[in-house]
Amino acid sequence: MCAYTAEVDRCDCNIIHEEVVNDVRRHMPDEDILLNLSDIFKVFSDSTRVKILCALFQAEMCVCDIAVLLGMTKSSISHQLRILKQAKLVNYRKDGKVVYYSLADEHVKTIFNQSFLLVCEN
Repeated sequence: MCAYTAEVDRCDCNIIHEEVVNDVRRHMPDEDILLNLSDIFKVFSDSTRVKILCALFQAEMCVCDIAVLLGMTKSSISHQLRILKQAKLVNYRKDGKVVYYSLADEHVKTIFNQSFLLVCEN
């Protein structure tokens, strides 16, 4: 059996639990899926993009409104929105000359909300 040492937070054993390893291996997603998931988390790693998502969690907004809210240029907001669109986290719609952005779907709201709750609990 493994001896787990909490003080140094490491396992001091050399035993491989083959049944566990093999079971987990069978349930691991394909590498492409894991890379795509990693890319999503990279998008969430930028505080400006998180601020934009937070704003869009509350309401649909145009670039000008987001820029004023965050105290940034329209150009920098547009750049971040482009990344969020490529990651399929936001949608947009045109109304005349104005382009409004919103969260893509309930999945994005769930990811954002669950992450927010996790941070607030710690």
